[in-house]
Amino acid sequence: MLCQTCGDATSPSFNECQNCYTPLGQPAVTPGLETHAVRGIGLAASIAVGVAAAFYLLSALAPVAGMVLARQAERDGDSDVLFGAMLFEVAVSLPFVVAYLTAAVLVIIWTWRARKNIDAFPGALPVLGQGWAIAGWLVPFANFVVPVRVVANIARDSLWRRSTPWLVVVWWAAWLVFSLGERLFSRKNDLEYAQLPETAVDHEDFQAYVDYYQGALGRNAIPAIACVVAAASFIVLIRKISAAQQDRIARATPAWPYAPGTPVPAGFAPGAFAPPQQQPQPVAAPAPQASADTPPASPQVPPVAGGTIGA
Repeated sequence: MLCQTCGDATSPSFNECQNCYTPLGQPAVTPGLETHAVRGIGLAASIAVGVAAAFYLLSALAPVAGMVLARQAERDGDSDVLFGAMLFEVAVSLPFVVAYLTAAVLVIIWTWRARKNIDAFPGALPVLGQGWAIAGWLVPFANFVVPVRVVANIARDSLWRRSTPWLVVVWWAAWLVFSLGERLFSRKNDLEYAQLPETAVDHEDFQAYVDYYQGALGRNAIPAIACVVAAASFIVLIRKISAAQQDRIARATPAWPYAPGTPVPAGFAPGAFAPPQQQPQPVAAPAPQASADTPPASPQVPPVAGGTIGA
């Protein structure tokens, strides 16, 4: 007997396929349960995550332009050039904010769809409800723990794992370093920038701006590297999970007649029963047709008690 999910040969010694953990006799997708396409939204989320990471790298490298403009301002003796450095930082930060919000929306939609799909996969072991696929990203403090649990659950049940794939651990560790480091170092940069002289008039003032941008560039390196690692690993996760789920949904075929939308009893295996078959009913033979040469049959007269008629 072959597994309907992965096609591997199964053994009656086990209650589930040893490759994909689908219970024996179960289809790839439980009939009657709704599934969602994730390949398209996964591709869009992957692109948005990559674009957001690219814009953040550009923003993290903005202090390089600040150092160049600070030295140019000292040579020209024009402190207004320093204002251009600040405008450049703002200009490269705005696209990152837009890309980040777009990626966040697409990732939340993809996470919810992928989490909902595993409810239709026989053998899956959901840990958290579908609502946490959305709320987990938005609830303060919970967003440090819940999203990784949801994605780890999706990855295990989509990629046929009993343990969390290492790529999930790499992604979430890098994401935490980026998220916390970006907030911490941004606040430190703001505090140091506020201590700079408003108008640079001598070499010490201009050098203070150069030193500030050098320090900001070094501090930005940690969250920038973490951002690249988190984005790259998450993009790979999205693509692998989306492909695995789409292949499983496409492989699913109805195992027995089932009305769409009707809940399937827990633990019910297809093939445990066959729909009742209609027994063929006997068909009466048609009455012979009388021909024109055959005389009509005389009617049968019932006997009358006490003698014959007319006696």
